[in-house]
This record gives sequence, C-alpha cells and structure tokens, in this order.
Amino acid sequence: MNDDIIDLEKVVEPMTPKRFSLIVERIVREKELNYMDAILHYCEEHQLEPEDIRKYVSRTLKEKVEVTAQELNYLPKTAVLPI
Repeated sequence: MNDDIIDLEKVVEPMTPKRFSLIVERIVREKELNYMDAILHYCEEHQLEPEDIRKYVSRTLKEKVEVTAQELNYLPKTAVLPI
C-alpha cells in the first residue's frame, strides 16, 4: 500500500454515509468484490450486523447493491431493496 494514501478506516472520525461509501468503494476495488459482498466483508471485519450499518448506506450505494442483487437474480429486475 502506498504510504501517501490515507486508510479511511483508521482515521478517527465519526462514520458518515459518504465515508462509508468511500470505504466500500475501496473494498470493491482492492478485493474485487461486488458491492453487496463488500458491505458484508466490512461488517464481518468490524463484527457488525448488516442492520447496524443501514444508516450509512447512501442512495447511490443502495442502487449499486440493487443492481448487483438483480444481476445475481436475488431480486427481480423491478424490485426495490428494503433498506
């Protein structure tokens, strides 16, 4: 890892939807996971239940999770994720 890059998870700041989205985006890139799996990975790493991070899931991130779920046939193409 480049020393010039700040690890957002180690910065002592309150979690916000924007910060959570950036962390998830980084996990998607670095671990080559889809958005749904990246969120679950974050929850596992931090010993959180997925329900605990609901308030940090932005509309954009929610839409990306919905697309992933539709692509994996977990949701019909017209369904709305209940988060």
